[in-house]
Amino acid sequence: MSQVIGEIVQVIGPVVDVSFEKSSGELPHIYDALEIKRSDGQPVILEVQQDIGENTLRTIAMDSTDGLQRGMEVISHGAAIRMPKGDNVR
Repeated sequence: MSQVIGEIVQVIGPVVDVSFEKSSGELPHIYDALEIKRSDGQPVILEVQQDIGENTLRTIAMDSTDGLQRGMEVISHGAAIRMPKGDNVR
């Protein structure tokens, strides 16, 4: 699956609206993970919660949204958020 790239159009607390208007790929699905790279290189993971129309998705951030701005690039992972499990996870 090729990467689907969007951009932030609105940030309200932990809620981030992402537009995929310029993307030629399929929109990410509900519960898919999206990723934003902060200026320091640290990722912020978003989870898609709602399709609000016009190729725009409403997401919830799994970390602080401080420093996120309109126009920042958002990349779709093409799958739901995954967590490691087992005895080695602490």
